[in-house]
Amino acid sequence: MKHILIIGAGFAGMYAALSAARLRNEQGVSPDTLAITVVAPEPRLVIRPRLYERAPETMVAPLLELFDAVDVRYEQGKVDVIDSAQKSVEIVGSDGMRRSLSYDRLVLAVGSQGFKPDIPGLAKYGFSVDQLEDAIALDHHLNFLANRLSSATRDTVVVAGGGFTGIEVATEMPSRLRAILGAEANIRVFIVDRNEVIASAMGSDPRPLIEQALRKAGVETRLGVGISALDENSATLSDGQSIESATVIWAAGMRANPLTAQIPAECDRSGRLVVDRNLRVAEVPTIFAAGDTAYALTDELGHRALMSCQHANRLGASAGFNVTADLLDVPLEPYQQKNYVTCLDLGPSDAVFTRGWDAKVELSGDKAKAMKREINTQWIYPPRANREDAFKAAEWARLVDY
Repeated sequence: MKHILIIGAGFAGMYAALSAARLRNEQGVSPDTLAITVVAPEPRLVIRPRLYERAPETMVAPLLELFDAVDVRYEQGKVDVIDSAQKSVEIVGSDGMRRSLSYDRLVLAVGSQGFKPDIPGLAKYGFSVDQLEDAIALDHHLNFLANRLSSATRDTVVVAGGGFTGIEVATEMPSRLRAILGAEANIRVFIVDRNEVIASAMGSDPRPLIEQALRKAGVETRLGVGISALDENSATLSDGQSIESATVIWAAGMRANPLTAQIPAECDRSGRLVVDRNLRVAEVPTIFAAGDTAYALTDELGHRALMSCQHANRLGASAGFNVTADLLDVPLEPYQQKNYVTCLDLGPSDAVFTRGWDAKVELSGDKAKAMKREINTQWIYPPRANREDAFKAAEWARLVDY
């Protein structure tokens, strides 16, 4: 029996499993002949793009029935050792017990995590919406603020990072805080970013709309500076100024999961494995990478996949197809994702939708907000737990041209 092992049950891991199972089924190969296993701490998909919203504990979707429907095995635990020479991994279970699992091909799809530099006080006093547990801790903190007396410290939030995540967090924060602290609370929200402009990576076309939405939401910006220190009640900026706040949310930078460092292969500066057009790690041909662990070309123009749900879906589906094709002597299909879109949430009633690497605005305001709601509540959720819907979703994720 041959064995495909997929590490991770995020967007890339889920679609890798569905796509692998789809090709196995198309080729008439039995699960007893080619086994597919997903290893993850929990059999659930965390809807990570929604963790800036209230009630983050609800932003999960179960996967066990979906995996069962397509004959994908699930192994509970966390992989902490990858031995690529022996083609095996070590898994630590929830009970702390260790066990080994061998593979013929491996898909590394363990995602990314927020990067926090060594800023005094950040580890102790900073919050984030990076992982589910982080978002829940922030939500608990925000609700606990209602027990404190009104003050600038209580009523002010500082968001470190003026990129996609930072903007979505900041524009959501005024309505979240007013729901907790009351309509009369003197809410202030600041975005602090070392760049001289907001949303620097998105280009100039959507920026006026973003700036307008920030003003409308009452979000202030401090640009060209960073955070140099935190304590329980304030954030000190690199220019020496201080902002009174008990709530500093870090949203500035991502790094691939540290497991990538265990693969003897080239990585980019974010820790992502450099892969070929088939998503194979050149130095270790039995390993493929997908999602936020893959530094992959999307087209012939030199664009690289970003750490985003949109790219993770396609990367996962492509990796699942190719890892299975590699074992079944089916021609591999180069990953490509020529079109790129963004839909940036800008508060309770606003958003902006862009298309292309130059981020040309196609929709804004109510129309873009309606699309964002559809994306967040429908498009990014798993398919229904039956073979037909699962296989259809896998094919869509592998071939859709946004």
